[in-house]
Amino acid sequence: MDAALLDPLLEFLRFPSVSTDPAFAGEVQACAQWLKERFSRMGLEAAIHPTGGHPVVLARNAHLPGRRTVLIYGHYDVQPADPVALWTTPPFEPRVEGGVLFARGSSDNKGQIMAHILGVEQTLREKGELPVNLIFLVEGEEEIGSPHLEAFLQEHREALRPDVIVISDTGMAGPGLPALTYALRGLMGMEIRLHAGGSDLHSGTYGGMVPNPATLLARLVASLHDAEFRVTVPGFYDSVRPLADWEREAWATLPVSEEGLKAEAQVHALFGEAGYTPLERAWARPTLEINGIGGGYQGEGTKTVIPREAFAKITCRLVPDQTPTEIEAKVRAYLERICPPEVRLEIISGHGGDTFVCDPQSADALAAQRAVKAVWGREAALVRAGGSIPILTTFRRILGADILLLGLANPDCAAHAPDENFVLENYEAGVRLNRALLEELAG
Repeated sequence: MDAALLDPLLEFLRFPSVSTDPAFAGEVQACAQWLKERFSRMGLEAAIHPTGGHPVVLARNAHLPGRRTVLIYGHYDVQPADPVALWTTPPFEPRVEGGVLFARGSSDNKGQIMAHILGVEQTLREKGELPVNLIFLVEGEEEIGSPHLEAFLQEHREALRPDVIVISDTGMAGPGLPALTYALRGLMGMEIRLHAGGSDLHSGTYGGMVPNPATLLARLVASLHDAEFRVTVPGFYDSVRPLADWEREAWATLPVSEEGLKAEAQVHALFGEAGYTPLERAWARPTLEINGIGGGYQGEGTKTVIPREAFAKITCRLVPDQTPTEIEAKVRAYLERICPPEVRLEIISGHGGDTFVCDPQSADALAAQRAVKAVWGREAALVRAGGSIPILTTFRRILGADILLLGLANPDCAAHAPDENFVLENYEAGVRLNRALLEELAG
């Protein structure tokens, strides 16, 4: 690969810009400064904006009347590298092997946003100007839920005001198969705790005489799904928007097999709600998952205790037209009704986010699809995604613009996991996509 493309990304990836750990705060700040200087060298007006947490980096060209304004969003913060021992090579020392770049942040999101940055740089170098009024907004807190972004957007809404927002923080539909993601699931999280007493008790002295929160929690958790793995919470599916026929037909043509999905997930079998394909379950059906469960002794060997409490962490992935408020209320009411009276139930609300849907046939979405075809020589797959990006609805509500999700990462990129990776062919295509996309969006 041309060093002019690869070297900036390698330099970007060497910053351990882990937003969740205060020990890396200096590295996060240094990464923001590096990004600001990179934009300035390209000829853009760039600035670092404090937020009360990690800063936002803004960059823009000279805005001219009569041109459309495109905002490109990304993030320069990354997930922690733990467990570091499972990485083949150090996570912040990028390694290229077989056309694949391995490093923390390579797919999520430094590689994807750098493709846009270099696409703009190439256009400026060759033509001296862009076909649109452009704004880059690159934040440093996406991996911790963007706690200061909403206030930042409110404060700067008049200075931003795009006609359309472009985000590459999703994925390809498969190797070599570009995608326009037009919907993502929402999220509702909570933690439940069952309390029985003031301390752990000797299981010989008190076993069979007092309630065991771990046992009762296991029963409660098991009752949240029926034998066909449908969620048993009353009214859980009431607001679910049915799949359209065109969606079922389009997804059925994607080159995604059950064997391939099992290999990607490294599991022996697929599992889930009866009556739906794996992609339909992951993209268009809501779920209730147990993300963590515990209580009592967790160390080596045996300790004969009855734990004083037990806990489970729950998240629900939501689909149009469910809302986090609606689903939390229904799950909470059901848990309160089925909780065994021998223990006290505590429910702690967690973070959440609304579902996101855009029209894949809008003028901007069609422009994006033309750009995809120009770069890859094939139509973009129209897909939903099972994950959640809560800030999308914040962008739409405050800035009033539609959003184009054009991911460049392969499904097996191991984002958030050891050996996170980014296919360099996708990276190069992303640079070309930026150039074609801005031309198409200029109208």
